[in-house]
Amino acid sequence: MISRRALLKRLSALSVFGLFGSGLAVQSCENAKGREEANDLAEELGIRTFINAAGTYTSMTGCLMPEEVMQAINASSNDYMMLDEAQGRVGERIAEMCHAEAAMVSAGCWSAMVLGTAGVIAGRDSEKASQLPHLEGTDLKSKVIVQKSHNTGYVHAVTNTGVDIVPVESRQELEEAINDDTAMMWFLNKAAPDGQIPHEEWVEVGKQYQIPTMIDIAADVPPVENLWKFNDMGFDLVCISGGKALRGPQSAGILMGRKDLVAAARFNSPPRGGNIGRGMKVNKEEVLGMYAAVKRYVNMDHEKQWKTWEDHIALIEQRAKEVNGVRTEVTVPPIANHTPSLAISWDQNKINITQEELRENLRQGDPSIEMRGSGENTIHLTVFMLQPGEEKIVARRIREELAKA
Repeated sequence: MISRRALLKRLSALSVFGLFGSGLAVQSCENAKGREEANDLAEELGIRTFINAAGTYTSMTGCLMPEEVMQAINASSNDYMMLDEAQGRVGERIAEMCHAEAAMVSAGCWSAMVLGTAGVIAGRDSEKASQLPHLEGTDLKSKVIVQKSHNTGYVHAVTNTGVDIVPVESRQELEEAINDDTAMMWFLNKAAPDGQIPHEEWVEVGKQYQIPTMIDIAADVPPVENLWKFNDMGFDLVCISGGKALRGPQSAGILMGRKDLVAAARFNSPPRGGNIGRGMKVNKEEVLGMYAAVKRYVNMDHEKQWKTWEDHIALIEQRAKEVNGVRTEVTVPPIANHTPSLAISWDQNKINITQEELRENLRQGDPSIEMRGSGENTIHLTVFMLQPGEEKIVARRIREELAKA
C-alpha cells in the first residue's frame, strides 16, 4: 500500500495537462488579460463585482478559481475528449487522493447526492433507471432513513429520486426502521452535533444490516483531512461541493466511495440518457478543473494558509477596534466553513448606524464589499475568500464607516 506521503509526491510530479492532448497551459499574462476582459464585460452589462468577505454562498457565485484551475479549464477547452474517459481518469486520481475506491465529478454536491441515491436504487439497470423518480408500484426500494435533526432542506436532493424519508432519533428507532424497503441511510455532517447517533455508529448499523450509507460534507473542508476521513470511516458514499474551499468550478462537486455505487451513479448520469441525471451535465472543462482543484488543495500548505487567515482577521479586528464603542469576537465554526470568522458589534449610543445600513454603505462603496449581518448592530465576515491585499481594503472601509457614524 502506497503511503500518503509517497502518493502526494507522485501526484505533485504529474501535470494535470497530461490528461489531455495538445491543449497548452495558458500563461499568466493571458490569464490576466482574460480577467480584464471579464471585468470589461461585467462593466458593459452593468453587473456589480465585489470583494467577498461573506463566504462561499451560491448567491455570491461561490469562490474564485485559482490560476491552476483556470489553466486546466482553458487548456482542456482546446481538445475534444470522450466524457467517460475524462471522468474515469480524473475519478481514479481523485479517489487515490481521497482514500476512496472510486470517484466522479458531479454537477455540484446536490447532484452528487441525487446521482448517488439513483445508483443505490437502480444500479446499472437501464429499465430501473428509467423508472426514477416514479417508484410507486415498482419493486425498487423507496425509503431513506435520516436522523430528525438532519432532515433539512438538503434532503430534497435525495427525495428527487422519488424516495420517502423515514426520520429517526435513537439507534433503537434506526434499527426498527430498517426493512426490506430501505434503500439507504443519509447523514448530514454539519448536523452531526445535533443528532443522537454519531458517524461511527451510523456506519456500524449500515454495515450490520447491509444498507448503504451516504454523507453530505458539502462545505466541510477545511480541514483537508475531511477529504478522506469519512471514506476511511466506512461511509459508502461521500458528497462534497467543488466550488467552496476547494475552489473548483462552482457548478461542480464530487461523489466518491464504493466502486460499484460510483459506477452505478455514473450509469444514471450523462452521457447516458433515459435517466434522472441526464440534465446534470458536467463538461470536460469542469471535470479537469475539479481535478486540478483537488490536487492543488491536497498539496497546499494548510498551516501557512491558516496563519494568513488569522493575520487578516487580526488586521481587520485591530482597525475596527480603533473606533470607540466597538467590540469584536473571533470564532471558528466547528464543521461547515471551518475557518476563522470575525463578528464586529458596536454600542449604538456611540455609533449611530444599524448593521443593515453599514452593510449597504460597504456594498455601495468603491470597491463594493459584501458581508453578513445579524441583529441591529453586528456584522460577520470571513477572510478565506479574499484576494491578496483585499483584507486591507476591508479593514479600512469598515473603520471609515464606523468612525463616520
